[in-house]
Amino acid sequence: MARGDEEFVEFAEASSARLQRAAYLLTGDPHQAEEAAQATLVRVYAAWGRIRHGDPYAYARTALANLVHDQWRRPMREYATEVMPEQQAPRDVADDVTRRRWLISALRRLSPQERTVIVLRHLFDASETDVARDLNLPLGTVKSLNSRALAKLRTSHLDMELGARR
Repeated sequence: MARGDEEFVEFAEASSARLQRAAYLLTGDPHQAEEAAQATLVRVYAAWGRIRHGDPYAYARTALANLVHDQWRRPMREYATEVMPEQQAPRDVADDVTRRRWLISALRRLSPQERTVIVLRHLFDASETDVARDLNLPLGTVKSLNSRALAKLRTSHLDMELGARR
């Protein structure tokens, strides 16, 4: 292995699941999320020599957000194949599925910037300052995007609860 590869492998194993969950929340599609998380790790590996002693996870968050934003601007093309991939049997967890569907539906109602701020801020527990730095936005913009997005999510949550009671 090259110098630092073992450290990168440890980093990738420790953070890949969290990056994939964040990518899923950003894209709403499990396949795109897996590809985005893998592409993020490729970008992190390419920069590993200069970021490994700093905060590689912050770099990965920024790379993931930028990658997903690029995909929104330039949608990825998919090509049909003859062979269908194997699918796992679905688990019987109706409540989890309902909550996930609600969350993805609610996140889709947000603008791409709002969604990115929510995921970075609340899934990654990044501070508003870190999110502003990662997205190259003014701190006030991050605060207002976060506030607006949370208000929209609260409204969606109330709508879901009222619909469940009927």
